[in-house]
Amino acid sequence: MLKISGTGERIYTAGIYLILVFVFIITFYPFWNIFVLSLNSASDTIRGGIAFWPRVFSLESYVQILSEEEIINGLKVTVLRTIVGAPLTVLVVSLLAYALSKRDLVGRRPLSLFFIFTMYFGGGLIPYYMILKSVHLIDTFSVYIIPNLMNVFFVIIVRTFMQELPGEVEESARMDGANDLQIYWRIIMPICLPVLVTIGLFSAINQWNSWFDSHVFTYKPELKTLQAVLVKILNQYQTQDFTSSRDQMADSVKRMAVSPDSIRMAATMVATLPIILIYPFLQRYFVKGLTLGAVKS
Repeated sequence: MLKISGTGERIYTAGIYLILVFVFIITFYPFWNIFVLSLNSASDTIRGGIAFWPRVFSLESYVQILSEEEIINGLKVTVLRTIVGAPLTVLVVSLLAYALSKRDLVGRRPLSLFFIFTMYFGGGLIPYYMILKSVHLIDTFSVYIIPNLMNVFFVIIVRTFMQELPGEVEESARMDGANDLQIYWRIIMPICLPVLVTIGLFSAINQWNSWFDSHVFTYKPELKTLQAVLVKILNQYQTQDFTSSRDQMADSVKRMAVSPDSIRMAATMVATLPIILIYPFLQRYFVKGLTLGAVKS
């Protein structure tokens, strides 16, 4: 076997670190640039040359964004659908995965194939809309929750994780008189915490970032999510318009303090930062949940 000398090993390690630093810079810098521009005075930004730090610090873009009632309402709806939808998705997915993980379940294989079939084939947007309308979900908050309760990909991940658990765990619990629900809640759920947190994080991100369902399936302004409002802002500011067009930004000071670009940057940060700040608290579960499934007992 070819051995790398001490000097060669150091050069190799340095090369790996340089590649990782380069990848980090090209992926992180666009986000950082948006953040910097959102904190810089709009009247100064037009001069260009801002790269790593705000040249003239200003919070006017954030003040303008957060003073909009539409933004605040959209933030409330998005937060609510995330904290309600993600836990319910984890509950429904884990219950189905627990049932499908039982090898003695009657019709287990046809049921699994039925769910997998739905991953690859769908009726399209119009039939989907008609179904939602027939069950009276259109223009209701439930349209954000009920259709997203089931995710077959999540079910497959959790089912695979549960199948790798030692069978003796359940057998000992049954000998102590526990039924299926008690085993699921008191034993399986705590053991599967890493993978459940992982799919919970994925579900929360999907709920937070979703805008299409709000755009298509709701009409009431009070049901619009933050992402849908953000899309509206980005589109309107491309034509020098804004949701506060009733005021037309008549104040000349405000005209100098904000610009279409600064508003777009600030709105993007408001919609992005909350979910990014949550990730560090769940990182250890996230990494563990992704790696444990690859190790068989």
